[in-house]
Amino acid sequence: MMHPLDVVKTRFQIQRGKSDPSSYKSLGDCFKTIYRNERLFGFYKGILPPILAETPKRAVKFFTFEQYKKLLAPLALPPGLVFAAAGLGSGLTEAVVVNPFEVVKVSLQANRSVQRHSTFTQAQHIITSEGFGLRGLNKGLTSTLGRHGVFNMVYFGFYFNVKGFIPEIKDPTLEFFRKFAIGLASGTLASVVNIPFDVAKSRIQGPQPVPGEIKYRTCWKTMGTVYTEEGFLALYKGLVPKIMRLGPGGAVMLLVYEYAYAWLQKHWRL
Repeated sequence: MMHPLDVVKTRFQIQRGKSDPSSYKSLGDCFKTIYRNERLFGFYKGILPPILAETPKRAVKFFTFEQYKKLLAPLALPPGLVFAAAGLGSGLTEAVVVNPFEVVKVSLQANRSVQRHSTFTQAQHIITSEGFGLRGLNKGLTSTLGRHGVFNMVYFGFYFNVKGFIPEIKDPTLEFFRKFAIGLASGTLASVVNIPFDVAKSRIQGPQPVPGEIKYRTCWKTMGTVYTEEGFLALYKGLVPKIMRLGPGGAVMLLVYEYAYAWLQKHWRL
């Protein structure tokens, strides 16, 4: 359901300002152009890598979050700092797992032609031509580490701190909406804070401006290049579709986690 927004976000992030002849003028123009030139299938380019990665990715996110919390417990740190630090650790761990899938996904999403490339063919092409290393299936790893580390740090840190600050509501329905609203704010804020890393990641993993010449190599250097050539706002390209996807998506994810975890504790005595 949310994948078309991810495709649109990536397309905005890899275009290089108004000078790019194929740049999209607005969010609506991007949707119209993709549908006109690539039809409905264009919105689902790169769908298989996220499908394959989502289950282990989310499992790693929440499992490692709980494990890092336990590791930090003996340090007697303030609860707010524990949640943020555990979120940072879970994000860094998650990034290592998901980065190869992201490389394949972005390369598929960046392709504007009607011709279809299968996920496995694209992955095989990347491995054959560039290998498994930081120039191949794991390129953009530092920006992925930054993206996921910062997102989870803000996401978990904000959610659990604010949830503890705002009093719990006895009515189950109102309590559900209280948690949903906090989760929505967490996903939105985390998206705003981490998007410069997301832009850098898309530039590194996407097509380079000049074929055969690598312009975007490292996370911080890529951010600096984008800022110098295109301005500060270029670091926030794709923010609207990202928030539309991860704002409500982040809220749903935390609610499912909380209610499922509570059910497991009650019935399995975890």
